[in-house]
Amino acid sequence: MYEAGQDPYCYPGTTVLKNRLGLRMQAKLHAFEAEITAQRAAEPLPAGRLSYAHYKAIHRHLFQDVYSWAGRIRTIRIAKGANAFCYPEHIDHEMRRLFTELAGQHHFHGMDANGFSERAAHFLAELNAIHPFREGNGRTQLSFLTLLAERAGHPFRLERLIPKEVLNAIIKSFGGSETPLRKVIERLVG
Repeated sequence: MYEAGQDPYCYPGTTVLKNRLGLRMQAKLHAFEAEITAQRAAEPLPAGRLSYAHYKAIHRHLFQDVYSWAGRIRTIRIAKGANAFCYPEHIDHEMRRLFTELAGQHHFHGMDANGFSERAAHFLAELNAIHPFREGNGRTQLSFLTLLAERAGHPFRLERLIPKEVLNAIIKSFGGSETPLRKVIERLVG
């Protein structure tokens, strides 16, 4: 769970996020969220140009049945452990910058697998550090990156995905080491 101060996203006196079903127990919310987002992920993702707006539309698609704020940028400061994510007052600017850079690199189209893996790892590390949503960043990142890889000509072999390994690589990238994340992506496109 994310750490936050007074969290308007949560039911008072709890760390349970306010949700469309009114679930007040974390385990029940987690189970519902996992089930419904898996169903939404199996559907076609929203069409788009791999832009900032497209990224928000993917989050909305995945989480629309769970949270009323799906697809909207968070308004509070959050952290995991000692790692603070981008302050909300800077998210919009940082997301625009990151997606402008992505478009300027032609969404990594035309790169070989190694080049794609290196650029995608850097993009994902920055995207994770921004952490634009209150919840659902990892699932949105994976959905978007899968789409990005496909359009760049390097479709992911998701059967090779090891969630714990991805999480560890993401954590290391937050500390400045993108090599483990690049290696995870190389295996997914190889």
